[in-house]
Amino acid sequence: MSLNLVEIAQLAATAAEEKKAHGVTILDIRELSAFADYFVICHGNSQTQVQAIVSEIKEKAQQSNILVKGIEGYRDARWVLIDLGDVVVHVFHKDERDVYDLERLWGDAEYVQVQ
Repeated sequence: MSLNLVEIAQLAATAAEEKKAHGVTILDIRELSAFADYFVICHGNSQTQVQAIVSEIKEKAQQSNILVKGIEGYRDARWVLIDLGDVVVHVFHKDERDVYDLERLWGDAEYVQVQ
């Protein structure tokens, strides 16, 4: 059984919440972007927490046979990108999230309810 893109985004969001991620948000960017359909955005309060969130998302994705195409920024854990194909997960350190403010930059995107 394969998951659709919304379900993949939900899986990533739920995995982030399991590691106590803050401000977990899913944005539907299908009408705004050619490189992805959904963003999952969240943050952790420390480098260790950011890495734990990323590791949990990676593990849950792999358990569900979702290809993790790449992870960038894990070592520094300031802004980590997890490429799940048409779902891109952004895990920020709390100090970085407000600086980049992706929700404002993608302000025309629809919000998807986190389950």
